[in-house]
Amino acid sequence: MPIGGTAVGTGLNAHAEFGRRVCELLARETGIPFVEAANHFEANAQRDALVECHGQLRTVASTLFNVANNIRWLASGPRCGFDEIRLPELQPGSSIMPGKVNPVLCESAMQAAARVLGNDATVAFCGAAGGQFQLNIMMPVMADALLESVRLLANATRTFTDLCVVGMEANVEACRAAVEKSLALATGLTPYLGYERAAALAKEAFRTGRTLRDLCRQQGHFCPTCNWTRPSILAA
Repeated sequence: MPIGGTAVGTGLNAHAEFGRRVCELLARETGIPFVEAANHFEANAQRDALVECHGQLRTVASTLFNVANNIRWLASGPRCGFDEIRLPELQPGSSIMPGKVNPVLCESAMQAAARVLGNDATVAFCGAAGGQFQLNIMMPVMADALLESVRLLANATRTFTDLCVVGMEANVEACRAAVEKSLALATGLTPYLGYERAAALAKEAFRTGRTLRDLCRQQGHFCPTCNWTRPSILAA
């Protein structure tokens, strides 16, 4: 802590032991190991530690947003979306579409993460431009943004986990059907049939609406024991 450095870090008019004693007192009362800054000038002028700390929160927020958004998309539907994941029903339905279950926990987590990303821009800007020479005058807004981000991430991740992630289930039938219809499975045929033949099968499957499995069976490209060319990847 820069306490004891007075206005700009010189320590003018402060007792030589003031900073150390105050930090020791705060450490005893809070349990947080506060120590006096080694360089009061730097501690008054720079807020690099806050910028770095919030950078870690930004990383967490970025991952949270990505995970929540992926789950939201995978749960979309049920009949006009992916429908690979079923989320817990936390509300009666959409206010305008009866029976629709909105991914409210995913969306609330994404909004919390978005706010943290915005707070990070505030903290970074204040760290870079908020201080001139011996003093950074933007410390109050930096502290407010940092504390808000901690609260948001803590609450959002706890709620998202307890009320959404723990209760979600895979829609096995939808996942199996999607894999069965996937043209990307032609990639697994390449070592056995060659690139050109595998590509031709994929195009034919797309044109006719048939599955690669059916075409391979029809054309004799299958294993007698597993009914498929590469069971480790392509078997249902």
